[in-house]
Amino acid sequence: MAAPSSSTGDFETWLNERLDSMEVDREVYGAYILGVLQEEESDEEKEDALQGILSAFLEEDTVEDICKQIIKEWTDFCSRTNAKKDDDAEVQAIASLIEKQAQIVVKQKEVSEESKKHKETLLAQYANVTDDEEEGEEEDAASVNPIPGNEKSLFKNTNVEEVLVRQKQKRDQAREDSQKKKETDKMQREKDKLAKQDRKEKEKKRTQKGERRR
Repeated sequence: MAAPSSSTGDFETWLNERLDSMEVDREVYGAYILGVLQEEESDEEKEDALQGILSAFLEEDTVEDICKQIIKEWTDFCSRTNAKKDDDAEVQAIASLIEKQAQIVVKQKEVSEESKKHKETLLAQYANVTDDEEEGEEEDAASVNPIPGNEKSLFKNTNVEEVLVRQKQKRDQAREDSQKKKETDKMQREKDKLAKQDRKEKEKKRTQKGERRR
């Protein structure tokens, strides 16, 4: 029998050793047995085919057990192989998912960097435009109303003095209004007090007149 293939290596190794122990030519019958196991669908069909092969070498009372043993070993091997394939597929799926996520993160980072650079460019352009506009406005104002350096300082000082004067006037006016309100309130309280006393006197006189009549 040829060297075991990578897909059935473990089973072929076991089968070769089993055929050698039964003194069956592995080179001739090993591949034949493997073909039967791979092609036949049901265990019953496999067992019938194997018995047809091995009955020429084995006693009738042992051939059935040997065939069942070979079929069981093949079934176990297939189960292990399928499980390994499932594990490999799951690992591959996870690896693929991680790779995709990594690509998404990198792409998002690239987009973020690109967006950041775009914003910085726009801000820089806006700053340049604003500076140019401010310089233009200052130049226009200077060309319309040129003010020498000394006069500018005097103009600024005059503005400050005017602001201070207005603030002082407001404070004085507020103080005067407050004082007037206090005096008015005081006079009103005096009037109310006198009016109250007058009502009491009148009420007292009416009471005294009523008592005299009795």
